[in-house]
Amino acid sequence: MLRIAVPNKGTLADPAAQMLREAGYRQRPDGRDLVCRDEPNDVEFFYLRPKDIATYVGSGDLDLGITGRDLLVDAGGAAEEVLDLDFGAATFRFAARPETLSSIEEIDGRRVATAYPGVVTRHLAERRLTAEVIRLDGAVENAIRLGVADVIADVVSTGATLRQAGLVVVGEPILRSSAVLIRPAAAPANGRVAQLERRLQGVLVARRYVMLAYDVRADLLDRASALTPGIESPTISPLHREGWVAVEAMVLRDEVHRIMDELYELGARAILVTNIHACRL
Repeated sequence: MLRIAVPNKGTLADPAAQMLREAGYRQRPDGRDLVCRDEPNDVEFFYLRPKDIATYVGSGDLDLGITGRDLLVDAGGAAEEVLDLDFGAATFRFAARPETLSSIEEIDGRRVATAYPGVVTRHLAERRLTAEVIRLDGAVENAIRLGVADVIADVVSTGATLRQAGLVVVGEPILRSSAVLIRPAAAPANGRVAQLERRLQGVLVARRYVMLAYDVRADLLDRASALTPGIESPTISPLHREGWVAVEAMVLRDEVHRIMDELYELGARAILVTNIHACRL
């Protein structure tokens, strides 16, 4: 039986469970349950603290896990990323008082407070910088004001919290994180792992694409197909109406209205959009 770790709580928990449901896997009926067996798919899900998932997977006690890339990096190299799941985005950056430093290089020799010491230590090593990394569990924005650190490293979205603390972002992002599927480092591939990965990839495609169908004159087909090339190529079918064809193609969801407008202006008609619930490419 495949054993998979899923976030028990936090911002990753609900999206992870929803994605697994869309991939055809049973999830716990009660949010307090810590284990859920999906007998038809021969899978057992364990609901763990997101920070612990990389440790369990890296040890080989669990076959796969869903966690944040930041938490994977922070845990060290015992587990590896298999697939970016495209939710739970976060950006990690350094911040300090404007008069303290203006570039990453000036961090050398200073004190850096963060809730993710593994992420920061790896980044500093890559830049060949030396700093004292101080681990804090939360509210790192106060570390400079309280004299604990000279610089902080934290998740930055709008920067409003930093500005309230009198801080500014320094340098490029340390890490761009999102939810990822992970497995033990260098683990051998097997059929059930590959099947789960294919299912999740199918969910990602279904979320990003829609199926677009339309009718167009045959003499305009090349121009229409250029607007809707599909994943490999569009599906073309002859219509009973002479000189016309029906076209079906997958297009990006974010671009579908622009493409529909351009197709209509070209002369296409009966333009329909259908959601994709699942796919295998």
